[in-house]
Amino acid sequence: MSTLELKQELHQLINEGDEKFVKMFYEMAKAYSVQIKKDKMIAESEEDIKAGKIYSQIEVQKMIESWKE
Repeated sequence: MSTLELKQELHQLINEGDEKFVKMFYEMAKAYSVQIKKDKMIAESEEDIKAGKIYSQIEVQKMIESWKE
């Protein structure tokens, strides 16, 4: 089944679904979207670590203090 066909069938399921189904589907889709964003941030962080783009705890504390000024 192609992506377009899947999207069309999902739209049909949502349109025919009762309130409970729609809410559950929404929560599942939202959780998936949030997880994708988190996975991307983790991958980017791992790349930064490998590239040596890291800060010591003291450097981080100084940055945080500068935000308060």
